Amino acid sequence: MITAENVSFAYGDTVVLDGARIKVGRGRVVGLIGPNGSGKTTFLRTLYAALAPRAGLVSLDDTPLTALSPRRIAKRIAVVVQENSTELPLTVAETVLLGRSPHLTAFQRYSTRDHEIAAAALTEVGARHLADRIFAGLSGGEKQRVLIGRALAQQADHLLLDEPTNHLDIRYQHEVLQLVRTLDVSTIVVLHDLNLAARYCDEVVLLERGTVRAVGTPDEVFRPEILEPIYHIGVQRVFSGGELQLLFQPLPHPVAK
Repeated sequence: MITAENVSFAYGDTVVLDGARIKVGRGRVVGLIGPNGSGKTTFLRTLYAALAPRAGLVSLDDTPLTALSPRRIAKRIAVVVQENSTELPLTVAETVLLGRSPHLTAFQRYSTRDHEIAAAALTEVGARHLADRIFAGLSGGEKQRVLIGRALAQQADHLLLDEPTNHLDIRYQHEVLQLVRTLDVSTIVVLHDLNLAARYCDEVVLLERGTVRAVGTPDEVFRPEILEPIYHIGVQRVFSGGELQLLFQPLPHPVAK
């Protein structure tokens, strides 16, 4: 389980997180949602110690991150971020094998077992056929599958994703999140698309200006009285095939902030 309690963070005098909280158990998918500039990515970065909170506590199974070494954190938390370099001419197999790096000691080479684990991760994300391709030459959807495969190769029990559907077409958006839903790990995912969050997240944490405004299931949080004052757009709830969908339209008059 990964938890955060009263996490705050500031860049200089600019507070971007103020008392943020989250709790995610194994096998659960929790979405971080909110308008641009609400602090979603900053919050995510505190959850894997890329940023040190100014206040508050982030814990893995009741152990504070501050009590864990960077290597131990890397073993426990796998991260898929947006800014992945594609400059190195690595094959897909080599890219996924990098997920085994936290398990190596200094000057240790990848073992046969490491290669087996990486190959199994590629199979799990449906990308084994891409093993010999150069990563930089893949489509956006293929890259996301491979990066999730690399995360799986870490054999971490927590998976954090920062807008994994960004720049993907509709088909790949759903394929990537369907894959995430099948994983037996604690998953936290930053999403802009509320309908994707409604379909694939067990719970959502709604941020506005660095503050958590609502926590609950999509059905509990995705209501006009909650979303309209934050997103400043009209929201209508409809159900299709039992699935919640949101329709948006400009408001005739701005909602008071």
